[in-house]
Amino acid sequence: MPPPSDQSNKTDQTGKNDSNDEISNQPVTSSPRKRARTTSVSSRGSVDHHAGGAEALRLAGSEPNTKQYDGGIVRKRTDIENYVLERESAAHEIAEALPKEITSIPKIDLFIPEALKDAIFVGHLVTDLDSVGGAIGAAALYGGKAALASEVNSETAFALEEWGVDKPRRIEDLLKENPDAKVCLVDHQQTSQMNPAINLDNVVGVIDHHALQSKTIVTDRPIYIDIRPWGSMSTIIAHTFLTHNRRPSTEVAGMLLCA
Repeated sequence: MPPPSDQSNKTDQTGKNDSNDEISNQPVTSSPRKRARTTSVSSRGSVDHHAGGAEALRLAGSEPNTKQYDGGIVRKRTDIENYVLERESAAHEIAEALPKEITSIPKIDLFIPEALKDAIFVGHLVTDLDSVGGAIGAAALYGGKAALASEVNSETAFALEEWGVDKPRRIEDLLKENPDAKVCLVDHQQTSQMNPAINLDNVVGVIDHHALQSKTIVTDRPIYIDIRPWGSMSTIIAHTFLTHNRRPSTEVAGMLLCA
């Protein structure tokens, strides 16, 4: 740490020394949380003051809903960043109300990604039972629509007939009706396996069980990711149903079990 500045020993116009009579050679420190809260409260009176994260988000780019950093880098704002801007004042109030010591752990509900609500869940181009069964299960779990990236094989056709489940529509047809629909990729995350009708800008999630290798999708904002080293993507959906204390229908459970 650099030595204290000479400014600390200067006197004001009344001739009084603004430092203590005895200055310790040891630096005075406080916890990061205490320093952050003190700074926030002391700066409250400044009209131009914003929290550090929110201040960075205010860097408006040339296009709507973008931010531009030094060096000309332009990125889109995420939904979370927009929430931060809208709730900055409320965040200050919450920070000031935090207790100095935490003696209990609050109960937190299991996370349900809001971004997946009303999304289209679609598997890879070489359609198999896991990609179709998993899409059907994910659509039932998160509240969306299942879609096909290509025609089903005989194994998948048998499972659909066995459990009385309607064959999902093709992703191309759904996107023709709603080109801006949100899309969640299931059972894959590589562009080489993705149906070309899908716009990467509309991808809001990935639920998969494969390794991250070449041609993995690249997004310009954070998206929901659930990748586990399990035997099938449908197992991930079945497990999520159970951990959220939700019971899939017999038809959905049958498709997940077959996959």
